[in-house]
Amino acid sequence: QVQLVESGGGLVQVGDSLRLSCAASGRTFTYVMGWFRQAPGKEREFVAAINWSGANTNYADSVKGRFTISRDNTKNTMYLQMSSLTPEDTAVYYCAAGSPQSTISNFYRNSGSSRRYNYWGQGTQVTVSS
Repeated sequence: QVQLVESGGGLVQVGDSLRLSCAASGRTFTYVMGWFRQAPGKEREFVAAINWSGANTNYADSVKGRFTISRDNTKNTMYLQMSSLTPEDTAVYYCAAGSPQSTISNFYRNSGSSRRYNYWGQGTQVTVSS
């Protein structure tokens, strides 16, 4: 059984940076892992994903160039470094883990879909104030 715990959320100002962490229990080092977010009144949306080695990453267009996803398998931890934050980034951020990818093309094809993830954290609130 895999359990995921997010941390690092908080209240920041426009333009600030913030790093989220997702600590995993269980053997997740082969899993695809991702970040999703949900703003009030909106559906949960994909933010970023990373394959088991960290060699492949995938980002939503809205965060490309501002957010960086990474993982440290020795610590069973995934990170989301967020910079140039705007009020539109305000949301609850969730980390997720899913079964290993079969191919790199499948990673890029599927990693943005919440349906490929089996395990979810409880979420951490990020609020960007203007």
